Order: sequence, then C-alpha cells, then structure tokens
Amino acid sequence: MASIFGKTSSGETVHCYRLYGKENAYVEFLDYGASIHAICVPDKNGVLCDVALGFSDISYYEKQDCYIGATVGRVCNRIENSTFTLNGKTYPLYANDGKNHLHGGKIGFDKKIWQAEEHDDSITFTYVSVDGEEGYPGTLTVSVTYTFDKNNKLTILHTATTNKDTLCALTNHCYFNLNGDSSTTILNHILTLYADSFTSADAESIPHGEIVPVTGTPMDFTTPTQIGKGIDSDYEPIRFGKGYDHNWILNNTDIVARAYSEKSGIQMDMTTTLPGVQFYSGNFLDGSLIGKNNVPVTNRSGFCLESQYFPNAINVDNFEKPLLKAGDVYKHQTTYQFSIKK
Repeated sequence: MASIFGKTSSGETVHCYRLYGKENAYVEFLDYGASIHAICVPDKNGVLCDVALGFSDISYYEKQDCYIGATVGRVCNRIENSTFTLNGKTYPLYANDGKNHLHGGKIGFDKKIWQAEEHDDSITFTYVSVDGEEGYPGTLTVSVTYTFDKNNKLTILHTATTNKDTLCALTNHCYFNLNGDSSTTILNHILTLYADSFTSADAESIPHGEIVPVTGTPMDFTTPTQIGKGIDSDYEPIRFGKGYDHNWILNNTDIVARAYSEKSGIQMDMTTTLPGVQFYSGNFLDGSLIGKNNVPVTNRSGFCLESQYFPNAINVDNFEKPLLKAGDVYKHQTTYQFSIKK
C-alpha cells in the first residue's frame, strides 16, 4: 500500500511505497524520481538500520542537485560540451555542469513524478519522456522495476523503448552508508572493485578514451581496501575529482563490487549487466541539505556505485555507445545484495 509522502511545490502528491525482505528488512521508494528513499536491513546485532541517504521532506528532494536516491536519465553522467551527433544530426543539450551536460539536464528524470504499479514482490515505475525533452530525439518510454527478495537482494531492472533513434543510459544514484548512521563518513568502509582499469578524465570529469590500469595507483580496489586510504592523495585523477568520482571498467565477474562496514557488519555485493561503474565518494555533499532524522548530509557521508555505460561515450570512438534504435528494447539490470559478513 502506498502512503502519502508529501506534496511538491507545484501541488503534486508524492507517494511512498515499501517492499519487505527477510527479518523485517524493507526498502522504500518514492514516485518522485522513481527514487530509493530508504534501505533498512539488520546489522550484526539484528537491529534494523537505514543504509541509504535520503530526506524526510519532499522539499529537499526538489531542491537537491545531488541526485540522492534517484533514477537518472536519459543519459547518466556527462556529455562533453552538451552536444552529440546521431544519424548525421547534431543535438544541443542543456549545460548544467559547466559547459557539459550531466545526468539528463536541467529537469531530468530525477525531478519527474513517475506512474507506479505495485506487484506482490516488486514495484514498477514508468515515465514517458516526450520527443525533444532536454534536447533528446524520440519519445522514450522508461520503466524501472524494483524487487526486494527474501534474501534481502535489491534488484533494479531498467527497460526503455523509443519511436526514434536516441540515446539511453539509465542508472540509479543511491548513496549508501553501511554504518547505518548517516552522521558518520564512509571513509572506514572496505571496498572491492573487480576492475583492473578505469577511464581517465580531465579536470571537468570528461573521459576522452584513455584507459589506465589501476595497478600502483590509489584507484586500485582489486583487493579489499579502505575507502579513506587514498581519497586525499595527490594523484591527479583524485585531485581533479576532489576524491573518488570516476568510472571503473568492470572485469567479467559475477560480483562487480563489494562494500563492507566493520561497524555494522553489513556487506553489500553488487552485480550489473553494464560495462562500467561510477564510484563516487560524496565529495560535493556540503551539509546544506538536511537528511532523514534531521541529520545534515555532509561531505563523504555516503558513496555511490552507479552502473553505467562509460561517461561521454557517445563522443568517444573506442567506448560502447548508449544508442537505442527505434523498435529495439533497452534492458539492463543491477543488484545490491545485503548480508552480514561471515
């Protein structure tokens, strides 16, 4: 059953939905942005704790520009110079990250009310993005189905169709804090990324095709490594991103990432059908937003693992392109499995 979460500044009603797992664990979603609002799972003492950042008031979801919890699209991450060419035609996009286009533009999918359909163990949110919205061609019909099973695995299935050739690259932008306490940082978390290389980016976080091995750099999470170990190093990519905010090229492994908090005992395993993951360490959270339980959302109080095509892929020859042709179906799945580390 849906509950009323609040009303937007324009008077639209926002609803909250809940799915249950095992041991009373649950995940909450909002139809605003098809967002993950809360992930409440048991810690090592059996106490439920919320491991996702979010807000108690819809006004903060409206004003935030951090995409906390949201479904992001049409194209997640950055497109250089806010422009791309498709089928010989150049499309200008809204520049909302300096001169570049970020996470769908001025009013992306994260700021839309989606239509919700509840099922026994899942919920599907659907949004229709009209031809020309934010500069993109084609009317794109997007669905996000969330499932939370009896093993406390959260599955996110993105699907889309279009009536014209277009770009489509969707992700979820949940910020995790496995301590279960958003007043703490995530620097103590132990992270493993099953990725031997990453895409180098310039000072504006735009990749141009260079692929760099992680060996011998602070980007090496191929073995379990504390997030805080190299986050303030003088390594140029770290300086450019003010911490971690980069795309890792995933190895062909079942689990692509694993995060763990010794404080709570909670472990999160990630899988995805996409080729990359953006690990972002919350470097630009500045405390100006008030999160759940009246706790400010501060620097590095959450981290993201965003499954994705590589940033700026449409403008880079050697990157797989996030193209969706008329009549084809976009379909990608990402999972986050929560458990207690044995």
